[in-house]
Amino acid sequence: MTMLAEQVDGVIGVDTHRDTLAAAAVSVLGAVLAHAEAFADQRGYQRLLAFARQQIPGARCWALEGTGSYGAGLAAFLDAAGERVVEVCRPKRPPQRGGRKTDAIDAVRAAREALTAEHLIHPRRRGEREALRVLPTTRQGAVTSCTAAINHLKALIVSAPEDLRAELRGKGRMAAISYCARLRDRPAQTIEHRMTVRALRTTALRIQALRAEADDLEAEIVLLVEAMAPELLRLPGVGPISAAQILVSWSHPGRFRSEAAFASFAGTAPIPASSGLTNRHRLNQTGDRQLNRALHTIVLVRMRIDPATKAYVQRRTTEGKSPREARRCLKRTIARQVFKLLERRPAEESRTVTDDLPLAA
Repeated sequence: MTMLAEQVDGVIGVDTHRDTLAAAAVSVLGAVLAHAEAFADQRGYQRLLAFARQQIPGARCWALEGTGSYGAGLAAFLDAAGERVVEVCRPKRPPQRGGRKTDAIDAVRAAREALTAEHLIHPRRRGEREALRVLPTTRQGAVTSCTAAINHLKALIVSAPEDLRAELRGKGRMAAISYCARLRDRPAQTIEHRMTVRALRTTALRIQALRAEADDLEAEIVLLVEAMAPELLRLPGVGPISAAQILVSWSHPGRFRSEAAFASFAGTAPIPASSGLTNRHRLNQTGDRQLNRALHTIVLVRMRIDPATKAYVQRRTTEGKSPREARRCLKRTIARQVFKLLERRPAEESRTVTDDLPLAA
């Protein structure tokens, strides 16, 4: 395994914030060469790049915190400038009380973290991948708000005056929402009745608007997924939302060193939990939980519609595995399947992958 210290002459660690950036130039031996601060804007990025070229004129690498949030602008700027960038997690701080903490110290820790890391984390790309990230996130917000609005509407109906409850009794959810959206003020009624009608109408209209927003965003997601990886949608059980999350988490070819690393990132790699005469594996509760959720959704759909998956689950349960362990094995296999599909060279993309991949490890 080749460490970063063997490939570069130094590392620029950056502690990122909303408005400011703190940088530290560190040699391959961990010695601090210089510090710099800049604003988180285009001029600040230029200043940090000039600082890096002055302190480490040879081969260098940037170690950034938060490349998907406060460090996103700097990471995109450095990538366009041809600089090598890796992402570091929040640097570990001294466990004892009274440990020092400043932005400059955190920048040094970020650089040293990259120098000693066994596996470097490559930042996710922007462009199409970032466009695909913001749409599902916004859609999920609309779906969550819609669910909250539906629950609120149900509560309003339960406590509504009896004549309103009689009008809505027996109607299904969609019919009740449509009926409430068409309600009009009734001046002859009491103030309680009139205000309840207004609350029901406002809530129902909000539900309809959020549903329309979610549908519009999903249509945009389908177009992006079909343009980026149409072969992903041809896999059984993979819908546009799950495919979008897989593409967002995977980002680009070469980001993960192997399919095992991708599975570990997705939280689907089994964790040994053996003791004494017991030899077993347990579920992994770490990793990208949104990616894990997408794989879990694919597993549930396949268990319902795919005969091969049904037979596999039956065989695993016969062998003594619990349904939860069988689902864990399926998620691990699907992680391998989608990773191999996305990592294939363009010349191989026309081949089908649903036949030549094993059903389970």
